Amino acid sequence: METSSRPTFRTAIVLLALANLAVLAIRLWPWQNVVDLPGNGTTGVDPVITLVAYAGLGFWIGRVRTDEARRSLFSAAILGIIAGGFLVGLIAIAAAQSGEESTGADNVQIMLLICAALILGIVGWRTARAGNTIAFSVVCTLWAAMLSCLMAVTAILGQAFFHVPPAMSSDPWQQYEGMAIGTPAIQALVHSLDAVSGFLLLGPIVGCVAGAIFAAVAPKKA
Repeated sequence: METSSRPTFRTAIVLLALANLAVLAIRLWPWQNVVDLPGNGTTGVDPVITLVAYAGLGFWIGRVRTDEARRSLFSAAILGIIAGGFLVGLIAIAAAQSGEESTGADNVQIMLLICAALILGIVGWRTARAGNTIAFSVVCTLWAAMLSCLMAVTAILGQAFFHVPPAMSSDPWQQYEGMAIGTPAIQALVHSLDAVSGFLLLGPIVGCVAGAIFAAVAPKKA
């Protein structure tokens, strides 16, 4: 069987997953307080487990040896970076928008999500058109989705890591209300963890569905 040294971005995906895991560990410190987060700690545990799974999948999928398979994964990774750029833009807009701008910004974010999903679908279409099976087309779409979602998670954790929470209010009622629903810092942490879990868990599912649909309608290489 022919082997190739063509890159597949395996190292980039594994290192990005581990780097995000390290930043997440810092954000969750002290770790014994994770159980106090919503869902008996699942809010903090879910993204940790998913990032570990990403690192494992990145190492396993990236071990392909044939030149054709590595070429397909390389092409998928390039498109995944483009899709990740749309997701990073979405996150930047979400962080910068104000209440008055929410309607217009929401529409832009929806368009960015659609663009990212379409690019992941194109991964499946291109892979199938090159003569590969639908199953391998879905694997390549998963590869691209993992990279794009890791880029989005990096942006979310980067914002959360450098964000300074607002100061506690001196109003006694607002202080009491904050104790009931969590301090601003805890609220920001939970929000970022939910966003991380959403991208890590839903992103690959949406990408694989789009990739499978596009691969099914792709014309086969003559």
